[in-house]
Amino acid sequence: MSTEPVRVVRHPDGVVELRLEDAGRGNALDLRTARALRDASAEVAAAPGGAVLLRSSGSTFCVGGDLHAFAGRGADTGGYVHAVATAAHAAMVTLYELPVPVVTAVRGAVAGGGIGLALVGDLVLAARSARFRLAYTAIGLSPDCGASWLLPRLAGPRLAADLILTNRVLTGEDAERHGLATRAVADEELDEAAQRCAAELAAGADQALRTAKRLLRGDTGDELRRHLAEEARLIAALADGEDAQARMGAFLAARVRTKAPSGPREPESVS
Repeated sequence: MSTEPVRVVRHPDGVVELRLEDAGRGNALDLRTARALRDASAEVAAAPGGAVLLRSSGSTFCVGGDLHAFAGRGADTGGYVHAVATAAHAAMVTLYELPVPVVTAVRGAVAGGGIGLALVGDLVLAARSARFRLAYTAIGLSPDCGASWLLPRLAGPRLAADLILTNRVLTGEDAERHGLATRAVADEELDEAAQRCAAELAAGADQALRTAKRLLRGDTGDELRRHLAEEARLIAALADGEDAQARMGAFLAARVRTKAPSGPREPESVS
C-alpha cells in the first residue's frame, strides 16, 4: 500500500485519477504533501489520458494548510509557508493548463488552499454536505492556491469578497447555486457520478474537447502564474508577522481545548 499523500491512478477507460490520499490529516498541505501534489500533477500532465479526475480518499477533500506544520517556526514561518505555497502553486498551474477536461469531486471540508484546488476543475461535482470556507483571514493570512483569482471569475467580485473577508460557509448546494460547483449530488453518489462524468469525457471527441477547453481558458495561464506568485509572496509575509503567528497559535490551542483528552488528533488547518 502506498504511503504517499498523493497518488496517480490510471484507469482502463482513459481516465487519469489524481487522488489525495492523506485522509487522516484531512489532506492538509504541509511541505511534503504540497511537493507530492506538484510531482503527481506533473506526472499526470506527461500523459493525461482523455480526462483527469481529481478527488480525495476519506471524508474530506482538503482542509488547506497544515497549521501544525506552520506554527511554532518563529522567524522561519514565512519561508516555510512560501515553500508550501510555491509547490502547491506549481501543481495549480499544471492542472489549470492540462489540455484535457478536469473533473473534481469535492466532499467534506474544503478550506484554504483546498478551495483553489477544488475550483481548478473544468467540472466540479460537490457532495451536498460539503462545506466550503476560505478561513484565511481568521488566522491572519491572505488567500493562496489561486482562490483570490478563481473566485471573482466564477462567483463574481461581490460574493468573492464576502467569502474571503467574512469566511462564511457555503454548502455543496450553495456552491452550485453560486457557480462554484457544476452540480451538487447526494453524498453517497459523488464518487460514482464523478467517475462516470470523467469516463464520458474520456470517451468523447478528444480533439474537439481539447479545442473547446483551449477556447474557454484563453490566454489566462500567464496571468494565473503572476497572480499565484503574488499570493505566495503576500501569505509568506503575513505568516512572518506576530498577528498571524498569535492567531494560528490561538486557533490550535482552542482546538485542543475542545477535544476529548484521549481522542485521536484531528487535522488542524485553516478550515
